[in-house]
Amino acid sequence: MNIQPNALYQEMQSLASEATRNKPQDSLPVQTSANSSAQFGDMLSDAINTVSGLQKDAKSKVTALEMGDRSVSLAEVMIASQKSSVAFEATVQVRNKLVESYKQIMSMPV
Repeated sequence: MNIQPNALYQEMQSLASEATRNKPQDSLPVQTSANSSAQFGDMLSDAINTVSGLQKDAKSKVTALEMGDRSVSLAEVMIASQKSSVAFEATVQVRNKLVESYKQIMSMPV
């Protein structure tokens, strides 16, 4: 299998530009703390839903490839699988940081 680094770099650049296009540029949470916590909760929920969607997409592509669907290539399956894997690992790391932060806050003297 011959992987061209330039093509991989271009794919990474397109994913990065897609991610920055989806971010709202002008909406900064400067309101009350209840509003910012609600926004954080919504953002976390959206991130989890995105990871779930990526995992479902990867699973459907794997199933289609296993069933012999010629419209799905092995490369598409591997890319979808890796995207879902990276997204899941990032989510686990965020969860670990949140738990660690929570433990630090709870151990602070009042």
